Amino acid sequence: MPLLEAHALFRSFGSTRALADFSFSIEPGEIVALMGANGAGKSTFVKIISGVLAADSGRVTFKDRNFAPATPAEASAAGVVTVHQSTDLVGIPGLTVGDALLLNRFVDRNQPFFVSRGRIRREAQAMLREAGFDLPVDRDFADLSAAERQLVAIARGLANKAELLILDEPTASLSATESRRLYATLLDLKKRGIAILYISHRTADLEALADRVAVLRGGRLVESFARPVNFDRAIETMIGRPLASARPDARTATGEPVFELSGAQLLPGSDPFDLAVHRGEVVAITGVLGAGKSRLLSAIFGNGSLADGEMRLDGKPYAPLSPRAAVDAGVAMAGEDRHRSSLMPAGWPGEAITATISLPHLHRWYPTGLITPRREREKAEAAIRRLGIRASGPNASVWTLSGGNQQKVVLARWEAEPGKLLLLDEPFQGVDVGARHDIITAIRSRDDRATLIATSDPEEAYEVADRVLTMDHHSLLQSRRDGDALPVRSREHAR
Repeated sequence: MPLLEAHALFRSFGSTRALADFSFSIEPGEIVALMGANGAGKSTFVKIISGVLAADSGRVTFKDRNFAPATPAEASAAGVVTVHQSTDLVGIPGLTVGDALLLNRFVDRNQPFFVSRGRIRREAQAMLREAGFDLPVDRDFADLSAAERQLVAIARGLANKAELLILDEPTASLSATESRRLYATLLDLKKRGIAILYISHRTADLEALADRVAVLRGGRLVESFARPVNFDRAIETMIGRPLASARPDARTATGEPVFELSGAQLLPGSDPFDLAVHRGEVVAITGVLGAGKSRLLSAIFGNGSLADGEMRLDGKPYAPLSPRAAVDAGVAMAGEDRHRSSLMPAGWPGEAITATISLPHLHRWYPTGLITPRREREKAEAAIRRLGIRASGPNASVWTLSGGNQQKVVLARWEAEPGKLLLLDEPFQGVDVGARHDIITAIRSRDDRATLIATSDPEEAYEVADRVLTMDHHSLLQSRRDGDALPVRSREHAR
């Protein structure tokens, strides 16, 4: 008997139909992957069964009983636990990892009013051991990387004794080693009879875990693929076009470099390396978590510095002291975690698409300080058309958009003005294949600038880049000065 069943769910947002006659089921001890392009209805379905939204019609049963939780806490108490991709609400600066893991217990009136630090440490360590993760429980949550915050969120979800665990892009910020550890944990949960609804666009995740892949399009379940899954067919079903159409040809760099690094050292003692990126060229740097990719992009954007070496932009010395100086010089960057680095919080001024795009350009667009909405609206409308952003209009809140559409808005911010160098840190994190195709097309259509991308996923790197470089121990392997080099792989080699 299915653990959870959805029967003919409908849900609309104004004139937009998010779910249309959607039906779905999952068995105890089954891992089902949910695939769908942005706007296909994945997030809406998850929000309904996790107590965030109510369906307009249809019903859900859980353990053969009607299930319509009014809040996430009610869903969690019933055994349906959701671990979201964004970890902003998992913990806050000043709390330790142990505090973040035990937050739910602190607000439980059945728990003791006073809790010793020793007890917090012991219980947090037990939660991490059960999840298979190794994190220092006394470390400040603010000091954790995106991957480590995700581990805390997952460990806390597992500790809630879930019967149905919903994971939204759980490996998006994890290294290969951490991902494999998570796979082992989830497969162990499957053996215990826990059902897992897994939302991911990484075929490595789905190949390792999924018993079944359910594909959504237009708010409906259009097809299910049993193991072994033909992922090319599943992806084509999801995006509604041949997969090969998402792979443009590589380009050969010509002319003088737009951006150059010479003798660069990211950390004292790390191997120096050189790098050159040409106008119209897309270069991707891949490597495991902690290899130094994000550190490199941050240094180029003025949010850090090199331990040694020189940078040049259009042949001139370049050493920005701040991101503002980098932007003024023609260098733009979209950070790894768009929720923390690129989007204003929900409910704040500036959460609209118009304001999100205009934010870094305000001092140039409006030097007198008088903002005219017309210019912001025109830029936003142009971005919606060019990038295929699915939104109710230019003044829509970015928080009403799916992850892929949010990322398109972040990219649109730097499409709004000419630039010399665009830096993208994990640009496809939490982005489905359909939206990824749109973003890649936009990135590669610009021949007036250079683009440097950092990604931990080689498949993504080979799909978007003309050249793919590998970083290890804070040095580019292909350009180490000690001669210990690896051949640079082109997009053609990836095929």
